[in-house]
Amino acid sequence: MTVDEIRLARAYLLRVAEPPAPEVVSLVKDLGAVRAAQLVRAGKAADDETAARRHLDVAAMDIEAARAKQARLVIPEDEEWPAWQLLALANAAARGVPGMTEPLGLWVRGRARLDALVQEAVAVIGARAATGYGEHVASEIAFGLAERSVTVVSGAAYGIDGCAHRGALGANGPTIAVLACGVDVAYPVGHTALLAKIADTGAVVSEYPPSTRPARHRFLVRNRLIAALAAGTVVVEAGRRSGSRNTAATTSALGRPLMAVPGPVTSAMSVGCHDLLRSAGATAVCSVEDVMADAGRIGVDASTRSDEPLRSTDGLDRVMLRVHEELPSRGGLSAERIAVGSGVPLSRVRALLPELELLGLVQKCEAGWCRGTG
Repeated sequence: MTVDEIRLARAYLLRVAEPPAPEVVSLVKDLGAVRAAQLVRAGKAADDETAARRHLDVAAMDIEAARAKQARLVIPEDEEWPAWQLLALANAAARGVPGMTEPLGLWVRGRARLDALVQEAVAVIGARAATGYGEHVASEIAFGLAERSVTVVSGAAYGIDGCAHRGALGANGPTIAVLACGVDVAYPVGHTALLAKIADTGAVVSEYPPSTRPARHRFLVRNRLIAALAAGTVVVEAGRRSGSRNTAATTSALGRPLMAVPGPVTSAMSVGCHDLLRSAGATAVCSVEDVMADAGRIGVDASTRSDEPLRSTDGLDRVMLRVHEELPSRGGLSAERIAVGSGVPLSRVRALLPELELLGLVQKCEAGWCRGTG
C-alpha cells in the first residue's frame, strides 16, 4: 500500500470513529489501516464505534479541506510522527488505563515538523477563570521555557492556556495548541488571531477532522494528547473541579513529571494545585528553573556535558533514575518494593517500568523486575 492510500484510510477512520476508539485502533494494528477501513465500510468490524458514521466516506474531502487551511494529516507512517511521545499512550493502554488509546492520526496546522516541536516540550495548563497572579506566572514560565528553546504545549483556552501560548510567542518560541475540535475551527472565537500566530511558528493539532465542532467530552479526550506530547505538565492554577485535573491525572498515568504552582491559600483558583501537591504526587514549582529541573531530559546544555563516554542511563530524568538505581545489580524486586526504596509513588513506578524496559534498562524476572542489559 502507498502512504497516500494509508493516509486516506486513516482519514476515513478518524471521521467515522469518535476518538479514542480502542476497537478501531486495535483493528488497525492487527490488519493495517487500509484493510481496517475496508471492513468498517462494509459493516464487518468495530460496529459499536463506527456504525453511526461509517457511511461518511469523505476522506479525500477532509484532506483537501485541511490543505485549504494550510493543514495536513500526520500519520504513524510519516517521518514526523511523534512516535516516542505517543508510545506512552500505548503503554498505558496495555496496562489497562482507560481512554489511553493512541491516536490514529493527527491533523496539524502549521509548517513546523511535529516531531521536532515535541522533542523538547512542556505542557503549561490551568484554569479558564484565571487570576492576575496565575496569568502572570503562566506567561513568565512559558516565556522562560521558550527562551530555552522548549516548546510550550497547551489547549488554547481562555485564561492560563492563552497566557502560556502568548508567553511563548513573546519570546519568539514555538508553541503547540491541542484542540478539541477541527484545526480549521477557531475555538474559542476570541483566540482566532492567537491560533493563527501559533500556526505560523508552531502547530495547531487535533485528532478531530476538519469542521468538527467542540464538545464537552472532546476536551477530556484531547487532554491525553497534551499530556503525551510534553515531557511534563505544569498546572499553574486550577479550581477543585478544573479540567486541568484530568490532564494532571493523565500525566501521572503516563509516568511523566507532574508539577503545580502553589498559590494563595485564599484563592479558589489555587485549590486544585494544592490538592495535586498534597495528594497526587505533584512537585511544587515556582520558576522556569524549577520546571527545567523537574522535567528531566529536556533543556540539557551540550556545553555542560563532559567528554566522557555516555552511560546507558544518561538520558533518564531524575525520577526514572531513582527507580532504576533502586534495582540491585543481581536479583529483582517487585514494583511495591521499588516504590518504597526509591520513594517514588507506586503508580508512577508502575508507569515508568515499561518505559525503562523499552530502553533495555530493566526487564521482568522471577522476582519481579531486575536490571536489563542496556
